[in-house]
Amino acid sequence: MRRVLVSEAVHPHTLATLRTYLEDLPAELVVAPVDPRSGATDATALAELAEADTAAAIVQSPNVFGVVEDWEGLFERVKAASQRALAVAVCNPIACALLRTPGESGADIAVGEGQPLGVPLQFGGPYVGFFAARKRLLRKMPGRMVGRTVDAQGRTTYSLVLQTREQHIRRERATSNICTNQGLLALRATMFMTAMGPRGLRAMAEQCWHKAHDAARRIEALPDFRVRYSGPFFHEFVVQCPLPARTIVKACKARGILPGVALDDPRLGGIGAEDELLVAVTEKRTKTEIEALAQALGEAAQAA
Repeated sequence: MRRVLVSEAVHPHTLATLRTYLEDLPAELVVAPVDPRSGATDATALAELAEADTAAAIVQSPNVFGVVEDWEGLFERVKAASQRALAVAVCNPIACALLRTPGESGADIAVGEGQPLGVPLQFGGPYVGFFAARKRLLRKMPGRMVGRTVDAQGRTTYSLVLQTREQHIRRERATSNICTNQGLLALRATMFMTAMGPRGLRAMAEQCWHKAHDAARRIEALPDFRVRYSGPFFHEFVVQCPLPARTIVKACKARGILPGVALDDPRLGGIGAEDELLVAVTEKRTKTEIEALAQALGEAAQAA
């Protein structure tokens, strides 16, 4: 039986999906714990769990707590135990414009959610996922392969060169997906990235980073509020509140502000304590809105 390592700090929905997929396969899913101080994956524990039969190690960065992981260091420890192990990075595409990318960090496979790439929330969906791999793994990838060439006038063009249809025949043994057409959302994300360009995406990522850290400083200035983890973060961070986070959320919503997500919420699998609030601040938030958030949190704590 092959071992699949996964960080405890991946999104709980990702972890639940992995358990479902691996339930009937000859694979053992092993969860590596999080360091309670930094909020990042415990590198020593991950190394101890890695064995010669380890098939893959999955690490999300920024993780579910918003903390930026050391992909390179974690993947090196796993591959020291098993050279055949695949390093799988779950990433935020906007963060990749500012931080080290999965490829630069030694990942063999990169996956993530494409919703930040110009896809609106749409009441919960639909979204578009992305899946990338090193060249040696391309023909094992699910989905389709698009090639780049030139037309008769020498203009760059793209063409579908590999489209698997085995899912209609092999069903559960297929390596490709049974899914609805995501072409429209993929096109939207492509248009967004083309319009923004590398410099635009980096500027967007920098705004996320600076505004999130500005919000964190303002919140930590409030009595009895503090940032929970010491690890570096991108645009999400966990706040330890003087009251249950659900009480804080309810009070802020009454003021027209959604401050974040309570980490003891069953919809997140209860991954945190009742006083922990996960806050996200993107490039869209203004200075006035960030000030209003800090004020609402302070007033919610005082009113209780």
